[in-house]
Amino acid sequence: MKSPLTGSDVIHDVIGIGFGPSNLALSIAVEEHSTGLSADRRLNALFLERQPRFGWHRGMLIDDATMQVSFLKDLVTLRNPTSDYSFLCFLRERGRLIDFLNQKTLFPLRMEFHEYFEWAAARVSHLVSYGSEVVSVDPVRGDDGEVAFFDVTSRDTAGSGETVTRRTRRTRNVSVAMGLEPHVPPGLELAERVWHNSELIPRATRLGEAGAPVRRAVVLGAGQSAAEAVDYLHRTFPEAEVCSVFAKYGYTPADDSPFANRIFDPEAVDVYFSAPSEVKQSLIDYHRSTNYSVVDMELIEALYATSYREKVAGRERLRFLNVSRVRAVDPGADGGLEVAVEFLPTGERQVLAADVLVLATGYRPRDLASLLGEAAKLCLRDDGDAVRVGRDHRVETLPEVTAGLYLQGGTEHTHGLTSTLLSTVAVRAEEIHRSVLAGRPPD
Repeated sequence: MKSPLTGSDVIHDVIGIGFGPSNLALSIAVEEHSTGLSADRRLNALFLERQPRFGWHRGMLIDDATMQVSFLKDLVTLRNPTSDYSFLCFLRERGRLIDFLNQKTLFPLRMEFHEYFEWAAARVSHLVSYGSEVVSVDPVRGDDGEVAFFDVTSRDTAGSGETVTRRTRRTRNVSVAMGLEPHVPPGLELAERVWHNSELIPRATRLGEAGAPVRRAVVLGAGQSAAEAVDYLHRTFPEAEVCSVFAKYGYTPADDSPFANRIFDPEAVDVYFSAPSEVKQSLIDYHRSTNYSVVDMELIEALYATSYREKVAGRERLRFLNVSRVRAVDPGADGGLEVAVEFLPTGERQVLAADVLVLATGYRPRDLASLLGEAAKLCLRDDGDAVRVGRDHRVETLPEVTAGLYLQGGTEHTHGLTSTLLSTVAVRAEEIHRSVLAGRPPD
């Protein structure tokens, strides 16, 4: 097949779909392995990203928000501590290494870690095609029925955003790392004044630049992103009342204690993967408080202190509507909203006139079948209709399939809580890279 990138007949060893931290870590593993090898021994890898440039949760890069994982869990260190793609090497190049160390913290600013990702992505930009949105993955059958390749078709755009062409590239392996998609609760819809928190900063900025008054903002959710959104809106719109709505009685502190954090160790993935299904479920249930619908204690205490200060001052802008749910959202006056909130113990409802509703309601895995199309029919599924995945993150497929499909994310049912987190991204990249190398045909 004619490659639209090189102009020569080429079959890629691996094509990555999406270029967030997971496939970025894989691209670095590929690049470091290629150092010193002849061209014919290097893995021929390409990563397709629909965004025009690298970006990771840009809508939540709040200026003072910090990472919730150690900087040592970067793109490479747990795989190769001597790599010059590490966060520490990034700091050294930026001239901030000593300044960072003087802070005596393991947790960088989120915006700084994003800068680190951009720095690393720029160094492997020759492996990436930005503005390439994958629209299909099709199995390629030989005369004997064997599926040794996939054809990955993308819609490629120029810098202006105008559609240029559809391109099809052939590959022996596909690494799917599309990330998660925003979850919108049933009965609610995104709109001009109803945002998911993933768009918090750009939406709030545009609203402020428009000069429209923000008298009340409502945030739905009880996790870290919800608490950060409440704090951000409270500071950004100093005249507005900010209402936090959640079904709990209060925010739940995140369990980041040393023993609980071992659930994110690479060895814990081995334990989880080999455990019976009932043990897997119990581990998820026991340790949900390390990741789901929980908030850093420091932020909980800061929000409570702000609320109490306002009570003392007699001007309460920060309100917490606990044990409550948003039941309806209707158009209000002056382009605003009417948000109906039910107090669950009594069923009593109040209608809040709001200018903004932020849905900090989490994310969910993307539908694999809609992306893979015909290729999805080759994937084996378990009794719960979940895709079966091997320890090396390779999807189990029908016997005639020798091409590889790898999942980076969406594997919590097989690999545990680290599936969607940064904790083992470097180790997972090594495992996938090693698996791809092992399945590579001889010269």
